[in-house]
Amino acid sequence: MVKKTQDQEAAAEPAVVNDVFIFPNGDRYEGELKRAEDGCLERCGAGTHMAANGTTYSGDWLNDRMNGYGKLKYPYGSFYEGQFTDNRFHGDGRYTWPDGSSFKGSFLDNMMDGEGEFTDPNGQIWVGKFHHKAAPGLKFKLDVS
Repeated sequence: MVKKTQDQEAAAEPAVVNDVFIFPNGDRYEGELKRAEDGCLERCGAGTHMAANGTTYSGDWLNDRMNGYGKLKYPYGSFYEGQFTDNRFHGDGRYTWPDGSSFKGSFLDNMMDGEGEFTDPNGQIWVGKFHHKAAPGLKFKLDVS
């Protein structure tokens, strides 16, 4: 068995560069890229993808997918900030709707899932366990200060 030196391992890893890539559909990516084994460019590390429709993602990339922490903004005013796994909301995050209401808590495969807080457009906070669009037994959080 032949052991590789650290220099040999580093040389085997594709070089990561900061660059700009324009997609055929008009989307634009600015950030870290590397050449994948198949020769194609792949988003990795930190970067910003701006879609032609106005949707923007700024954050971490791995294997050409949103992975790690980031912020996804939609052109109609809503946005998500938090953890991503394979282009999905997954982990802790906050989704905010155009009317200012928001959900802060746990997400699983793009859905609210687990303990969280929903803030309505009037600023009232509701807490409890969420499962997708359902949240039976929510409790009103009363601030008595």
